Amino acid sequence: MSPYLITSIVFAYFLLLLLITFLTSKNANNHSFFLGNKKSPWYVVAFGMIGASLSGVTFMSVPGWVKDTQFTYMVIVFGYLAGYLVIATILMPLYYRLNLTSIYTYLEGRFGKYTYKTGAMFFLLSRTLGASLRMFLVVNVLQIFVFDTWHIPFFVTVLIFIISILIYTFKGGIKTIIWTDTLQTTFMVLAVILSIILIGKEMNLSFSGLLSKIFNSDYSNMIVTDWSSKRHFLKQFLSGAFIAMTMTGLDQEMMQKNLSCKTLKQAQINMFSFSTVLVLVNLIFLILGAILVFYASENQIVVAHSDDLFPTIALNYLSPFAGIVFIVGLISAAYPSADGALTSLTTSFSIDILGLNKKDIDEKQKVKTRYKVHFSFAIILLICILLFKAVNDKAIIDKLFTIAGYTYGPLLGLYTFGMFTRRKVIDKAIPFVAILSPLFCYVLSMFSQQLMWGYTFGFELIIVNGLFTFVGLLIFSTSEKLK
Repeated sequence: MSPYLITSIVFAYFLLLLLITFLTSKNANNHSFFLGNKKSPWYVVAFGMIGASLSGVTFMSVPGWVKDTQFTYMVIVFGYLAGYLVIATILMPLYYRLNLTSIYTYLEGRFGKYTYKTGAMFFLLSRTLGASLRMFLVVNVLQIFVFDTWHIPFFVTVLIFIISILIYTFKGGIKTIIWTDTLQTTFMVLAVILSIILIGKEMNLSFSGLLSKIFNSDYSNMIVTDWSSKRHFLKQFLSGAFIAMTMTGLDQEMMQKNLSCKTLKQAQINMFSFSTVLVLVNLIFLILGAILVFYASENQIVVAHSDDLFPTIALNYLSPFAGIVFIVGLISAAYPSADGALTSLTTSFSIDILGLNKKDIDEKQKVKTRYKVHFSFAIILLICILLFKAVNDKAIIDKLFTIAGYTYGPLLGLYTFGMFTRRKVIDKAIPFVAILSPLFCYVLSMFSQQLMWGYTFGFELIIVNGLFTFVGLLIFSTSEKLK
């Protein structure tokens, strides 16, 4: 596929984003940037959140997992539904009742300043590390298939990507993002569906024929009953539930979009709608993965890593139109996670660290400070992506991704303790508890087979992480209770 064609597609896509930015960022202020003036239509937020949940990594990784893990990922997705139910019925009412802009403000009122800052810093670390890793993996695909051909340095590719995100989020913030995410979700889902149709055509199979081939094969297996396996169905389901609670319900990026809805009821309808559609979209991704495996087997295509399966087939073996579909889908999956991350990082740092929500600060000064923070985080993401490229070791990158997930565990423990107990804590001790909990979890996961009779932890480790934090809070709590 011609690099010129790919570049033209990316440029046209960016112009479309700029048009939406122009239309949505008129008369934008801090309230628009942080909460969209509390006027976001729930159905727009719900649909756009699908794109934010399914990053560029998901776009390539979930289809690639099918060969090794079959459809077992769907059990995690079903677990998400339980997690989203908790978010809609327990967390959202809390956030709306307190009229929060940053969800971590809750921690200050419940525990104190040190706990509040600790929670915010854990989010900032998690989102910076996670977002830059996701961006690196996507930009690296564009680099390999496009810009290497023109001998353009990786630094320039990343710089263009970051600047493009900065341009269309700089003024409108969440007010712009809920609409750009909707556009990008549409393109991403269409890309997956069209890819299924195009590959099926190459294999001379109708859609019903493809489904029959998949569900008559071992790849459609969802249930693993071996308790020692990371993919045991109960582990997967519980992991999905707690991943949703933490990485959506306790994540400023995801909840900021929900908080932009006018009322709690609209936000809850948004969450229920979003979670239902997300199940269907993930199933479509897995169907695509099975079809890619069948196509690769028939054409003797071998890739070094499962993440490379989709781009390799789409760009090297299918028609130019299929390649266009893949590129549009890839950038549509990349932008929602990147723009949302930059906006939420700006929001959290501005409010939680700098206290920009204080009424005694002049509005013009608030806007000026927010611009500086926004630009600074863009530079930080740029530096992180370049560092990942310098390392360029998948094993190390996977570990960093895992560590980024560990940092949500303390937030789970903090919110659980805060909402379900009335005990006061020693505020200054909480940062140490929050740091030690993920470290204990990392050591436990490394030696679990020796210590726990062959047991291997999967994603459910986030539950243990939250439990360690909860116990730590209990240890450093006092007999005095909240009034």
